[in-house]
Amino acid sequence: MHATRRLLLVLPVFVAAAACGGGDKVQYSGLYASTVRRSIPAIEQSTGHKYKSIPKLEERTREELHGFLERAFQDQTPALELDGLEGSYKRFGMVPDTMDLRRYMLRLLDEQVLGYYDPKTKILYVMKDAAPELVGTTVSHELVHALQDQYFPLDSLERIKKSNDRRTAGQAVAEGQAVWEQLVVLTGAANPANAIPGGWDAVRNMIRDNQSNMPILDAAPTLLRETLLFPYLSGAEHIRQFKQRVPTGWPFDSLPESTEQVMHPEKYFGTRDHPTDVTLPPLQNGARSVYENDLGEFETRLFVFEHTRDQALAVRAAAGWDGDRYVFMTLPGGGDGVVWATVWDTPVDAAEFTDALDTALPKRYRGLKRKTDVAGAVHRFEGGGRTVEVRAVTVDGRPVVLYTDVPAGAGLNVVDAARIRLSQ
Repeated sequence: MHATRRLLLVLPVFVAAAACGGGDKVQYSGLYASTVRRSIPAIEQSTGHKYKSIPKLEERTREELHGFLERAFQDQTPALELDGLEGSYKRFGMVPDTMDLRRYMLRLLDEQVLGYYDPKTKILYVMKDAAPELVGTTVSHELVHALQDQYFPLDSLERIKKSNDRRTAGQAVAEGQAVWEQLVVLTGAANPANAIPGGWDAVRNMIRDNQSNMPILDAAPTLLRETLLFPYLSGAEHIRQFKQRVPTGWPFDSLPESTEQVMHPEKYFGTRDHPTDVTLPPLQNGARSVYENDLGEFETRLFVFEHTRDQALAVRAAAGWDGDRYVFMTLPGGGDGVVWATVWDTPVDAAEFTDALDTALPKRYRGLKRKTDVAGAVHRFEGGGRTVEVRAVTVDGRPVVLYTDVPAGAGLNVVDAARIRLSQ
């Protein structure tokens, strides 16, 4: 979830490999000196970028970490914005209705964080209670973030507002590069995938398997767990591809614009598939906007998976995504709802998404059933106190699926589809 990403956390990666040597040219005698002296030359050689200065390292207690997280949440996502985000995900059915999102995320991060780099203070912090065998990977991971910040303002990723998908894609580069270079330091190999038994698949499995050692993360809703893991898993895969295809490049020179580009290398490294920006018109018939954002291909996939538990279906349904926008809203008669417009590469992609919703929606709300007397381009579902309509429309010659979820009895005509605007 985007409210946590600028903390630049480290998930421990356990690798049985010999650390690379060297480091005698690095003049540093501060905290964790041997790790810093060993890591910096390897990171510089692998990235092709020299440190302008060695960051300061400090230790922090869990109490100090908790205070930092509290302030970071407030700075990054003020209470009203977080309330809107929480309400949106609840209406999509992606987090439980009873969840206090802010409180849960604080608990989750308290469990998870071993260290972090703060772009504001330019200091690398390590938890005093971090297990000794994990300190080395923590420091090397966060040293990569410190180098990144010397050539690209990392905190600028958090200034991307109301475009969650673009921000997630940028953060995948930051975390993915940190994972990759952390493994370079651990293995002493320019391509760590070749130095680890089982190759790159083993690395991905190790990162994912670590969640079983973190009970709060392991028990988290799919949305929270997968969006926290995405920058490490998909981000590291993006960097692996980048190293192969642009071996002397710097990944921050041209950040991916969407999770689609991160997940599908051909849409980033080939002919760039730029996402379509979707602008929804002002709501009508008394509906009032509370919060708006986008899901992107990755979270669209998670939405379908949440309600079907069919991974193949979710992947197929989200493929062909080209842009989206949703508005979480309140309705005149009380209650809340969401209207969500998705644009697709082809009419076939839009139809596959609509078909997936036919499977997902009856599982979203208990008692929700499709109305058989509504035919053609409109799929309407009623029951369980809700009405959900899925309508296929064409905007500027492009296939768009307009999804509207409102309380039973409320009007569905809250967005004039003819006034939706698409741009790139």
